Amino acid sequence: MNRRQFVQASTAAASTLLLLKSRTAFAYDANSAVRHGLLGCGNRGTAVAESFSKSTSAHVVALADLFPDNLAKGEDHFNQLNASLGRASIDSKLLFHGPHAFEQLAASDQVDLIQISTPPFFHVQHLETAVASGKHVYCEKPVGIDIRQARQALEIAKRVKPTQSVDVGFQCRNAPPIAAVYERIKAGGLGKVALIAGYYYAPASTEKNRPGAGPDEYRLRNWLWDRALSGDILVEQNIHIIDLANWFLGAHPLKAIATGGRSILTHYGNCWDNYQVDFTYPGDVHLSFSSSQFGTDGMFDAGLRLFGGEGSANVPYSGPVNITGKQAWAWEDSAATAQGSGKFAANGAFSDNLAFADRDKERTFIDSITSGHCHNQIADGVETALSCMLGRMAGLTGHEVTWEDLLAHGETYELGLSLDQFA
Repeated sequence: MNRRQFVQASTAAASTLLLLKSRTAFAYDANSAVRHGLLGCGNRGTAVAESFSKSTSAHVVALADLFPDNLAKGEDHFNQLNASLGRASIDSKLLFHGPHAFEQLAASDQVDLIQISTPPFFHVQHLETAVASGKHVYCEKPVGIDIRQARQALEIAKRVKPTQSVDVGFQCRNAPPIAAVYERIKAGGLGKVALIAGYYYAPASTEKNRPGAGPDEYRLRNWLWDRALSGDILVEQNIHIIDLANWFLGAHPLKAIATGGRSILTHYGNCWDNYQVDFTYPGDVHLSFSSSQFGTDGMFDAGLRLFGGEGSANVPYSGPVNITGKQAWAWEDSAATAQGSGKFAANGAFSDNLAFADRDKERTFIDSITSGHCHNQIADGVETALSCMLGRMAGLTGHEVTWEDLLAHGETYELGLSLDQFA
């Protein structure tokens, strides 16, 4: 099967963007734009908002960021993008910066959708404000970096209105090759699954520095290095692979044991640069997961191998996606790419098997808004975030940790700085 065949057979949601009713219950004309407000003008936020603009009817009309220089850079970028798409520039009244920028964005009646692409520590706080505003929300993962935030997010989920769509940025599920192999595995293509091997090997992140920046600003700009701000590499970056494992198995892990540490990195920060985790799922199914985030050679490889009684499946970010065994199958478009030859994308805009992941995720989300068939993914996002926290706690404590242990512990991280200094 190739991408064209799969899209024709299985992705009707994307095509419905061209077949919308002339007017929905939420007053969206068939050709009207969803007014998009970006909260967090960094690499990932910019890449996702640009993809929304190019792939859907969403039109970036507002920007918000803590730092004025990030906001100015975002304004230049999206004014150029909007001009190339025949759209208006961003009104200066819809440019917000400082510690209350997220509240100002949420209060605007010129915005329909808020994209949350701030450092993970702030996701739940910003999610609460965005949901309370009644707007649609696209929130990057993770939905919470500790137990307190996870519980808060679940309470927020209860307050999402039937007329609101809230999505979490697990776009890998929407990558056509991964969606196709998922359907075959769920239909019994491997028989009983007993073991999954997961991996995420990435190069070190680069330092973000600005002349004259104080220690708090430096910390915020280099949030990837800070466990409280990012959740550590397992919760912030590796979460995509853990999410796919949960999705394929239809469950979250029951317990975990882990090792790892900060073996190579010496710069500022307290995040580990490697993890090795054994997760146990219902039915005594095990996910053996390994990750690294160091080095300057650009080496990058991520994916899953699933092993069942009747075959195995290979699900990499780059390389052949296939099933071997009784029900052998291959995704044709990825067969020519060598596994492990992919290039790391700091903004998350990967090619190869994930080339259409963002696009298809965003189209499905916008269609939920324009069609009125809204959905709420907060609880699923929290479940995956907690799964990663389970592995992190097992590693940090050096002991086996059960799901019940994790929730009872009430693990909490404090920011330890005031954002008011950036007003």
